[in-house]
Amino acid sequence: MDTDPHQMCFGLSLELDRESITCFLQLLGRKELAETLANRLSSEEIQGLVHYFTGVLKQNMSEDEYHELFLLEQSPHPHK
Repeated sequence: MDTDPHQMCFGLSLELDRESITCFLQLLGRKELAETLANRLSSEEIQGLVHYFTGVLKQNMSEDEYHELFLLEQSPHPHK
């Protein structure tokens, strides 16, 4: 993690926003945090988060990137 969580800042520049969201997403991916939050979410909140996040992924990643970067599996389409 390059950005110190205490240095995250949004709205000043696109470069800083991108550095900060990278840090933010890495923090969310920590197992203890993910488990704690998951155990407190309602079914509606879970469905809403999954729907929103998969929409963001579909809008910003190719199918190959989705499989390789998110699902950590080999792309369903061999590279040509």
